[in-house]
Amino acid sequence: MISIVTPCYNEEMNVENLYHQVKAVFDSLPQYKYEHIFIDNASTDKTVTILKKLAQDDKNIKIIVNIRNFGHIRSPYYGILQATGDAVILVVADLQDPPSMIAKFLEKWEEGFKIVIGTKNKSKENRLMFLLRKLFYRTISRISETEQVKNFTGFGLYDKSFVDILRTIDEPYPYFRGLITELGFNRTEIPYVQPKREKGKTNNNFYTLYDIAMLGFINYSKLPLRLASFIGFAVSLLSFLIAMGYLLAKLMFWSTFSIGVAPLVIGLFFFGGVQLFFLGIIGEYIGAIFTQVKKRPLVVEKERINFDEKENKKNNK
Repeated sequence: MISIVTPCYNEEMNVENLYHQVKAVFDSLPQYKYEHIFIDNASTDKTVTILKKLAQDDKNIKIIVNIRNFGHIRSPYYGILQATGDAVILVVADLQDPPSMIAKFLEKWEEGFKIVIGTKNKSKENRLMFLLRKLFYRTISRISETEQVKNFTGFGLYDKSFVDILRTIDEPYPYFRGLITELGFNRTEIPYVQPKREKGKTNNNFYTLYDIAMLGFINYSKLPLRLASFIGFAVSLLSFLIAMGYLLAKLMFWSTFSIGVAPLVIGLFFFGGVQLFFLGIIGEYIGAIFTQVKKRPLVVEKERINFDEKENKKNNK
C-alpha cells in the first residue's frame, strides 16, 4: 500500500492532470495498491470542487480541507502524518515534481532504502531563482550541525518506519528537510531535471522562501548567534584602534587635523545597522522558541473525504 500526499493551494489548473498522471503510474504497477491524499490549504479557487468530483468516482482519492491556510510548512507535514501506506510519497500539485519518478522511487525502496529522495540537479525554472536556491542549499550545508541534502525540496519516498518516528515528534513548525538526515535512516538520491510550471502561478513569494530558509538556519545551526559575538568583538576592537589613531593624529597635528562629523555619522549608522541585524537574528531564535512553547496543532481540519471511520480514529489520536 503506497500513500501519495499532495499539498495544494489554488491549483485548480493542475490537480486533475496530476491525479491522472499518478493514476497512470499505478495502473502500470498492479502489484501496488495506493491512496492519493490531497491536503488543501483553504483554496479560494475551484481546487476543492474539482477534487471532490474526482473523489466521487475514485475512492483512492482522499481529501483533507483545512479550515484556513496554515502555510507551506505545517500543512504538507500534517498530510504525511495522515497517510496509512507502507511508504509515503510527497508530490506537489504544480507538476514540478514529475509523477513519472514514482516508479523509480519504488524500485529503490524495494532494494531496501527507507528514504528515496529526488534532487534537482537542473531546473527549467527562472535561472536567478534556481541560483539563489542553490546558494541557500550550499550555505546551510556548510554551517549546519547535521548533514543537509542539497537541491532537495521534499519530493521523495518515505518508509512507514520513518513516518512512525515523525508521529512521535511534537514539533508544531518542523523543518522536514532537516529531519530526513537528522533521524539517520538509510537513503538514496535520484537526480532529476525540474520542469517548468506550465499552468497557474506559484504561491511562493519572498516571505515564504525567507521563512523556510530561516527555519533551516535556526533549527540546525548556532553559527548566526556566534557570529554576533565574533563580529561584536571584532567591531569593538576596530573601533578602539580607529579611536586611538584619531587621538594620536590629533595630538601630533593639533592645529591642522580636523576630525569632522562624517566619521561619527558613518560609524553611528554602521554600528546601528550591525546591532539591528543581529537583534533580528536573535529575534528569529526567540520566535522559534515561542512557536514551540505555544503547542498549537499543525492544522485544524474543516472536512475530510473518503477516509473511513477506522482511519479517522487512528489519525486523530
